[in-house]
Amino acid sequence: MLKAIFTWWNGATIGQRFHISRRGVFVGQDDYGNRYFEARDNSDSYDDRKRRWVIYDGYAEASKVPPEWSGWLHYTFDEPPTVAPLKRRAWEKDHHPNLTGTIHAWRPKGSLARGGERAVATSDYKPWSPE
Repeated sequence: MLKAIFTWWNGATIGQRFHISRRGVFVGQDDYGNRYFEARDNSDSYDDRKRRWVIYDGYAEASKVPPEWSGWLHYTFDEPPTVAPLKRRAWEKDHHPNLTGTIHAWRPKGSLARGGERAVATSDYKPWSPE
């Protein structure tokens, strides 16, 4: 319960959930479990457009938002993907969140997170050492 009150990075705070439930309308949910909302009117808008929100499922990371929902959140598309889905092209790959900084991040050979043992250099480089 305290986590929901004080931490914004784990989905949304209780205050934000209350505000969205009072002022917003549920629009849809993506494959990652993120839920999207739009304001009922533009009374609390900065630019005369209805505000749009996402409540993340888990850690709040913007790269977890798929392109179609990101376009809707940033007013690139008027209709949400639940109403007007984007046409998928044959060359498009599936969306994956950015895993940098997580335990699932790629760690090359020699990185400290993977043990720090790197292969011996094969070049003619000799580090300077005081004599």
